[in-house]
Amino acid sequence: MRALHVPAPGEKPQIGDLPIPAVTDNTVLVRVRAAGLNPLDNAIGAGWLAGMMPHEYPLVLGRDAAGVVEAVGAGVEHVKPGDEVIGHVLLTPPIQAGTLAEFALLPAAAVTPKPAGLDFVQAAALPLAAAAASQAVEAIDPQAGQTVLISGASGGVGSFAIQLLAARGVTVIATGADTERLTGLGATTVVDRAAGPIDEQVLTAYPDGVDALITLYGRSNADVPLAAVRPGGQVATLAQVPDSEAGTAAGVTVTKIMAKAVGEITGPLAAQAAAGTITVDVGMVLPLEQALDGLAAIAAGRARGKTVVTLDH
Repeated sequence: MRALHVPAPGEKPQIGDLPIPAVTDNTVLVRVRAAGLNPLDNAIGAGWLAGMMPHEYPLVLGRDAAGVVEAVGAGVEHVKPGDEVIGHVLLTPPIQAGTLAEFALLPAAAVTPKPAGLDFVQAAALPLAAAAASQAVEAIDPQAGQTVLISGASGGVGSFAIQLLAARGVTVIATGADTERLTGLGATTVVDRAAGPIDEQVLTAYPDGVDALITLYGRSNADVPLAAVRPGGQVATLAQVPDSEAGTAAGVTVTKIMAKAVGEITGPLAAQAAAGTITVDVGMVLPLEQALDGLAAIAAGRARGKTVVTLDH
């Protein structure tokens, strides 16, 4: 099968032929029709997680997929060969399996039936980004009438978080340069980093600070607009920062989110997308041969919404 993979430690990702994975207990072999890209793919491809958990090679990139079940292992009863499904490769050791391939072996717990109302591209864009957004929103538990800032809102997670917050009656402030798209998703206000520090811009409009912050961007505490959050407010982060010490200093509670795109979370979100209550915001669709271009766009911060790779068989 064709796959975008890292052949050996320290080598760069490349497209080549690998054996089709063998189905095992509690796994589902999927003929991939589309695979969603995530920032995590760049981190794995660059070897940034090698010191955190074991890696095995050749290592296939990609975590999200939609396709057709080819085979199931013992213990799998909720899907069968021929079913159209959405799936995700959970971040568990060893890191090796991936979805940027003609076939992907997925843990059964992270596979859910694809609603007929979603095409494969939309479905592949959902798992990790939608689950992360949902878990971040739950962590801050916003109430109708409150104001929430999303830092780094232009990507896939941000596109879902905006919608989930707006559906709760929350006033959403999003950071990004693509104002029309973000307001179309439900943001009330869009602030651009190019116009000055985010916290200063937000405090000009909301002098008492926002009720909560979801931060999807940042490599140091200085990248996070904690000053924009009122004392006692909530912060959910999918980035490396802020740390708990920075949160304590700012008088806010910080919750780190480790997104878990299992079927029980992805399934209801997919149903909402099929029903039209959530928009799957896909900004770019590429063939497998251009997957590295998509990953480069994500790494450079140029991606808008989700980037999805399609596979022809």
